[in-house]
Amino acid sequence: MAERSLELMLCDVRQGEPEIKAFRLILSADELPTVGLALVQAGIAFDPDDPVLARKGCFGVFGKRKDWDSPIYAGDRLELYSPLLIDPKTVRRKKANQNQDAKFQAAAAKRKARRL
Repeated sequence: MAERSLELMLCDVRQGEPEIKAFRLILSADELPTVGLALVQAGIAFDPDDPVLARKGCFGVFGKRKDWDSPIYAGDRLELYSPLLIDPKTVRRKKANQNQDAKFQAAAAKRKARRL
């Protein structure tokens, strides 16, 4: 059976500065190139349930989150992401509440000024 290979870039940003290195994905004749296969051959994960990749969105291709069985093509940059330090949804909610509080305080000041 003939083997074929794909040249990929592997970008790891899980610990500090991004580390980019060339990676060759070796495929047998009947294998389809997938993100999961690349992660296994790179020695990062062993299967989709690996605790290293347990959280959602911890890997992607060119900044787009991909699933384990997503196809990968020659020249793609496979990226490993660090976990979010702050949940964007929580920050947005907190900011909206602060704006709402400011509106209530302004309305209360207007009412108080009218009474005087």
